[in-house]
Amino acid sequence: MATIEFTAFPRATEGRGASRRMRRSGKAPGIVYGGPTPPQPIELDHNALIHALRNEVFHSSILTMKVDGASTQVLLRDVQMHPFRNEVLHVDFQRIDPSRKIHMKVPLHFVNEAMSPAVKTQGAIISHVMTEIDIMCLPKDLPEFIEVDLSQLDTAHSLHVSGVKLPAGVAAVSHRTGDPVVATAVVPKAVVETEEVAAEGEAVAGVVAAPAAEGAKPAEAKPEEKGGKKEAGGDDKKKK
Repeated sequence: MATIEFTAFPRATEGRGASRRMRRSGKAPGIVYGGPTPPQPIELDHNALIHALRNEVFHSSILTMKVDGASTQVLLRDVQMHPFRNEVLHVDFQRIDPSRKIHMKVPLHFVNEAMSPAVKTQGAIISHVMTEIDIMCLPKDLPEFIEVDLSQLDTAHSLHVSGVKLPAGVAAVSHRTGDPVVATAVVPKAVVETEEVAAEGEAVAGVVAAPAAEGAKPAEAKPEEKGGKKEAGGDDKKKK
């Protein structure tokens, strides 16, 4: 795993007013906490932070934070963004202990989707129900992402958390819902309707073609049913 480093600066002032002035000057307020050291208010270059936040790895990796020449291993724990501006209001980091397990959300990367029976033979669309997963592991075992193989997925089954292969030393955090669905295959309604119409057409064609195949001839009308009125007229003439 590549080491990601960033620089922070000690922050002497706190409060809303100080934070607003800091943002106007191109800085973003934050805090680093955890471990035996007391929480420390910090500030970061806003543009550099925005650029780092666009990188998925920055959210799920052990980061090296440099403050006053000292390096500290931290995790990104929370980012508060402005409701409609691309502006960081506050950012939280947590110090880590290499000997203690950490609880993190890690992104899922789905592979081999086009090779699955659901897509290849049934025209299904794969729905990614989860895009990240809760895990527990030591800091040294923290993966940047977890790869999910969909090559065996079909429409009869869904892929659950228990079916995801996790790296060594990594365990999924249990949920109250039991075993959540990670991905499922859904056949579009248009495909289902097309198959039903095709099946109905084949059934109707089979019914119509059956008599012809058996060589049956249409039944001839009975004498009394042929030209009913003319037969009746003939009888009247004989009586006269």
